[in-house]
Amino acid sequence: MNIVLWIIQILVAAAFGLFGFMKVSQPVDALAAMMPWVTAVPALLVPLIGVAELAGALGMILPRLTKIQPNLTAYAGVGLSLVMVLASAFHITRGEFGNLPINLVLLVLSTVVAYGRWPRPQKLAQAPA
Repeated sequence: MNIVLWIIQILVAAAFGLFGFMKVSQPVDALAAMMPWVTAVPALLVPLIGVAELAGALGMILPRLTKIQPNLTAYAGVGLSLVMVLASAFHITRGEFGNLPINLVLLVLSTVVAYGRWPRPQKLAQAPA
């Protein structure tokens, strides 16, 4: 299961890293050709979403890779799942149903990572009777 989770984490990190980098590195006018919705939100919201996506992408990989606060990977999964729920709702309100498949795939994958990496309580050792 660990290998499957790592594969999913890499895929999710790559997708969010790419989309996040595009949102923080390109002007809104250039993004509008690929993502028409960017003209419907305040200009500062687009790079803010990009920063959140980049942070989530890093959170998918770095905590587990470095073994520093590895539980943060689960929280990154929750955060990215929330981003996808909000993105899906936004696209539905705008009638942009063509965007939903990628939103739903990323929602499912990030939720799988969140569930799979969620900290499990340690079982207490049974005292001999």
